[in-house]
Amino acid sequence: MMATTASRQASISAIAQRQWADYRALVPGSFFAEDHAALSLDEAYAVQAEVARLRCDAADAVAGYKVGCVGPGVVEQFGMSGPIHARLFRSEMRASGQPVRHDGFANLAIEGEMALRIGADGVIAQAFPVIELHHFVFRGARKTLPELVANNGIHGGVVLPPEAAMQPLDFWPNDARLAVTINGVVVDTGALWPMPGGAEASVTWLAGDLARRGAALRPGDLVLAGTPLGLFPVSPGDHVVVAVDGQRIVECRIV
Repeated sequence: MMATTASRQASISAIAQRQWADYRALVPGSFFAEDHAALSLDEAYAVQAEVARLRCDAADAVAGYKVGCVGPGVVEQFGMSGPIHARLFRSEMRASGQPVRHDGFANLAIEGEMALRIGADGVIAQAFPVIELHHFVFRGARKTLPELVANNGIHGGVVLPPEAAMQPLDFWPNDARLAVTINGVVVDTGALWPMPGGAEASVTWLAGDLARRGAALRPGDLVLAGTPLGLFPVSPGDHVVVAVDGQRIVECRIV
């Protein structure tokens, strides 16, 4: 898209400033509704990183990363396949049971998935189910990975379970089943992990992709490992529960 290093950086900076303003105004990604030359995937990641810098300058902090667009449910929904990564932010962490305001999102949608906590030695210290919140908006004529990446994986936050659910990885059986329930109805169920290699495969891929882009996982980081399940729009009044093998672990009510 951009001919020289200087013009490329200026364009990325301008797009990132617009993306950050749009995000705060709950109209994410308006750039992609317009007739611009397409961003490359590398440029989209550069925009994502610059928006993260702007957010941190505004007193937020990166709390970890997500692996996205990898499980069969979302790949079929989006019509494209990753994996991609995006950043999680400290200001968007919520506790299980805490109400989630529908009007705080652009087309709120949820996923149930497994999350990981990186330990002091750089390996997986904990694993647990979460609810991922999304701004489910694509503005391009067709969905593309660069739009998804520049919009930070359409990520909008994480609902965390009680601390008692944050267990070592081997606590969770390999054949355990993850389920998402909305208003008492199971809307999707599947394996815990979207990649054949399980949790470790998600972390290995993520660490490699971050290294290629000058970043790295840190002790304490939260990693959303991706989900084999689908993405579900929700409305005010909806009650969302994520369970493993029938045990309710994390929930939220949309208000």
